[in-house]
Formats: sequence, C-alpha cells, structure tokens
Amino acid sequence: MSDQQTETRSELPDSHPPVVSRAEWDEAWQQLLVKEKAATRARDALAAERRRMPWLAVEKDYAFDGPEGKASLLDLFGGRRQLIVYRAFHEDGVFGWPDHACPGCSMVADQVAHLAHLNARDTTLVFVSRAPQADIARLQARMGWGHIPWFTVTDGFDKDFGVDEWHGHNVFIRDGSRIYRTYFVNSRGDEQMGGTWNYLDITPLGRQEEWENSPEGYPQTPTYKWWKWHDSYVEGAVPDKKWVEVSDAGEAAFRDSL
Repeated sequence: MSDQQTETRSELPDSHPPVVSRAEWDEAWQQLLVKEKAATRARDALAAERRRMPWLAVEKDYAFDGPEGKASLLDLFGGRRQLIVYRAFHEDGVFGWPDHACPGCSMVADQVAHLAHLNARDTTLVFVSRAPQADIARLQARMGWGHIPWFTVTDGFDKDFGVDEWHGHNVFIRDGSRIYRTYFVNSRGDEQMGGTWNYLDITPLGRQEEWENSPEGYPQTPTYKWWKWHDSYVEGAVPDKKWVEVSDAGEAAFRDSL
C-alpha cells in the first residue's frame, strides 16, 4: 500500500460508544430524555424547597469600597429587592495577582449573562474581592468584565458569610432596610452559575413565573411574558403583541413538558 493509501489513524479513544443507525440513535436519545426530564423536575422541586428555606437576619453593618466610594450592603442591592453576592478571589497572594484573578473565579466571571435580565426580576448581582478598586478596574478592563458591579471587601463580610477561604455565592433579600440571608452555594455548586435562570433559581423569589411552586402571595407573572431584548427593558412597558402570541404557543409546549 502506498503512503497515499495509508489509512488515517483515528484520534478518538478505542472505548468510544458504538456508531449506530438513525433509528437506534433516536431510541437511545429518547431513553436518556426520560431521565433528563426527571432531573429537570427534581431541580424545579429543589428550587421550590429552596424558596421555603428560613431566612437569617443580617444584624451587622458591612462596608465596601466601590467605583463611587464607600457602600453598605444595602447599597449593593442597587434599589432592588434581591441581591446575589459572588466572592471572587483577586488579591495579593492569590495565583495570578495582580494581572489576573483566581482562574476558577475568572471562569465564573466569564459565564455571567447580560445583567439586564436579572435586573428585570428585581435582582442585582455583584462580585466582591479584597483587591483595591484600582486593581479591580484594571482587571475588568483587561478581561471584559466591566458590566459586572465589583466591590472591595473592607471588613469581616467574607469570613462571616463563609467565603474567606473559598469562593461562593450568598443570596440576600431586603424588606426596606432590613436584610436577610436566604441561601448560600459554593464549590461545585458555583459551576452552574452564570445563566439568568440558574441565578434566579437560587433566589428566594425564584423566576417569578406562574408555573413555579412558590409560597402564596409571591410575585409571579405569565411564563415568558417578561422576557425582552436586553436593551428593551422599560419599567411598566406592555409586552409586545406579537411576542405574546409567540410566547403563548411556547408556554403551551412548556407546560406539556413539565
């Protein structure tokens, strides 16, 4: 056999799954889909249970440095009802300093979706680190993270909320000026963060859609109707008539999948 006729060796591992017909592939996919739908329903049930977790009152005052100066924990809400605080490691002594933040925390930052959608659900996401604001601003400019509100921890906030030695998301809700801690997730739980729905699923009010199993009186709106282009959220705006028609059809399919 000539060199031109030599068979190219596969770069795939010998243990890869078998190659099958379309019918066999469809059957295998349908079998797996049953388990995936069960996992989705279990995830929804877990989120419903999360919305019923007891709350912990925040009794201490915490101070942060921000782009506009000093800020309290209440200020971090940005006037919204819910707050998600991610502790990112960017400080002296952390691998990558001062040019980069922790590689894992940087992966989390790279996943963050457009925040207009979270904001539309009365929810604010912020990052906090020990680095001074000048270093944070330089990092944001280098890595394209300027859209993420990022504050400097100046006191014991990180230790009090379990993020002094490892990254994590703390979730808060406020009633006027009273603040409550409602949830905490870290380690591999952080891997799912970044998308709007996953963020909302860890908040006490959830996605705030009618299909969710939430306590009586929680804010809920029709499924899909609040969705907009990220540059089109206007307070009090009526959903576009055409989008209502499209989303009605999508909602019917969504309910059939529950």
